[in-house]
Amino acid sequence: MIEPFAGEDMFTGPAVDDALIRQAEERLGYRLPLSYLDVLRRMNGGTLRRRLCPTSFPTSWSDDHFEVRSLIGIGGDHGIDSSGGRGSRDLISEWEYPDIGIVLFDMPSGGHDTVMLDYRDCASDGEPAVVYIDEDRVPRRVACDFGEFLGLLVEAADTLNA
Repeated sequence: MIEPFAGEDMFTGPAVDDALIRQAEERLGYRLPLSYLDVLRRMNGGTLRRRLCPTSFPTSWSDDHFEVRSLIGIGGDHGIDSSGGRGSRDLISEWEYPDIGIVLFDMPSGGHDTVMLDYRDCASDGEPAVVYIDEDRVPRRVACDFGEFLGLLVEAADTLNA
């Protein structure tokens, strides 16, 4: 797998271990996907190298893509499991995203859109899908799982309209 991170930022959490994973899953009420945890074990969140995701539908960004900025890690003040207005549950409440899973990315829009893990059709041992939530708040599937989603991301210099 290509190294997904360009560097640390405020969404980079502490070193990941089994205890931190269990604590995050208990707080969130979901089992975190193995593909997400594999990435976090290398670096617990941060700024991504590849940030554009091609789509087959228009978004508030473009006719054919959206941008993510940073992957949100677990633990710490800005983890997906944090409280005080910064965690996934707080973002779902504040921005009125559908309550279908976990907000995973910091977006350039500052909350007007997001990317989430969607647990609605996920078996207890399966991986959740990845969905894009635009200003209309309707989840649109962009990948079957987190690993596939990372593989879709391209750098800004890459051509999306080719």
